[in-house]
Amino acid sequence: MPAKLLFQQDSYMREFDAVVTRIEGNKVFLDATAFHPRPSGGLDADTGKLIAENGVELRVVDTVMDNGDVAHVVEGDVEAIEPGTRVHGVIDWDRRYRMMQLHTASHVLAAVLYNKYGARVTGGHISPDVARDDFEIQVNDWKKAITDAVEETNNIIRRCIEVKIYWLPREEALRIPGIVKLADKLPPSVEKLRIVEIPGVDIQADGGPHVRNTCEIPGIKIVKLESRGRRRKRVYYTLSS
Repeated sequence: MPAKLLFQQDSYMREFDAVVTRIEGNKVFLDATAFHPRPSGGLDADTGKLIAENGVELRVVDTVMDNGDVAHVVEGDVEAIEPGTRVHGVIDWDRRYRMMQLHTASHVLAAVLYNKYGARVTGGHISPDVARDDFEIQVNDWKKAITDAVEETNNIIRRCIEVKIYWLPREEALRIPGIVKLADKLPPSVEKLRIVEIPGVDIQADGGPHVRNTCEIPGIKIVKLESRGRRRKRVYYTLSS
């Protein structure tokens, strides 16, 4: 059985207990995890540590999706643990929280550009220090359009809107206008979809960690704008402070 994704139930879970299900080289698999793996959701992987019941501490340097399961790539004496070993996981929280802030901000920015220009996201990546979004946008002064959208995003963030997370049957979710803002990409074929809603602003099918309230985000600022083609425009941005 794949690991239970604890971060989808509680994005603020910093520590958790689990049992090792298997080990492949320096990859440790668990029955449950709060580590968010790449490339899911376009976020960098979580890092942290696993502390085994025998006291052995393994550094988690990467977390990746591996054949439908979550692999914790570790450094340390992995031979000191085996399937059935109980471990205590600890997330590098400051790193994760910055990505949560940028992730929620990216939803607001995408909503602003989608509502104004019908722009869809064609790619993106979020690290703790900077986020990158590519938009399929057709407007002459695209730099001003994105700059204005960032300003509007910050105005929305300051309204302190509660971020709601819930699950809906797939067919019901896909009837919601704008539920998928990734160009040419539908969510996985599962019975229920995890929905992230910022009431009055955005609603998306999304499996990644988010903040509970937009006022937890200090705001965002543009780092760089790039044209990646006639219709594909890229914006790099970071947290305001």
